[in-house]
Amino acid sequence: MNARVALNADKLVAFGKDPIEVDGQEVRTAVKVYLMLNKPRGIITSADDEKGRPTVYSLLPGDLPWVAPVGRLDKASEGLLLLTNDSAWGARIASPESHVSKIYHVQVAAVVGPELLQQLTSGVRDESRSLLRARQAAVIRTGAKNSWLEIALDEGKNRHIRRLMDGFGIKVLRLIRVAIGPLQLGGLPKGKVRELTAEEVATLAGRQAVARQRA
Repeated sequence: MNARVALNADKLVAFGKDPIEVDGQEVRTAVKVYLMLNKPRGIITSADDEKGRPTVYSLLPGDLPWVAPVGRLDKASEGLLLLTNDSAWGARIASPESHVSKIYHVQVAAVVGPELLQQLTSGVRDESRSLLRARQAAVIRTGAKNSWLEIALDEGKNRHIRRLMDGFGIKVLRLIRVAIGPLQLGGLPKGKVRELTAEEVATLAGRQAVARQRA
């Protein structure tokens, strides 16, 4: 580093100011990558799977630097998934303290009325005594035996919506994440990925800052 050999792995450096080489190769700061993916049902949100099932990485272009999912969608869930190599940005979005809203469209095997909507926002405790609730819940449409709901969460417990519905004895038939903060899934085809615009990255960051100030 700076034409001197550094043996202390904890030595502070300033990227962009201190030239650093390892085995004669200059170390450069990785270009930040921010992606959104329309995850299909049946795909695992993981780098690899011990059962050999397809993962979200099978849907990404091969020339990307390493990226990690921001939060998760379970195998049976679909929709908007963010991936990035900016770990600090991703951690803030996923953190419950940031209160970044996630919007889901959920098909359930029940005809839902006002009483259940109120119960979903009031919450229920599961077997581990964790309180599960929706920030907002509304009916999109109903059929003879099922309903489509729009559910907003500002926290992300594991399998949150499925466990919430289990608490009322209701089966989830389909679950699609359609928005994270101001970012909409929109018309992105299933299984496709695109880069976020600089404005989208900044807007998400701005929403996080506002949420932390209000908390």
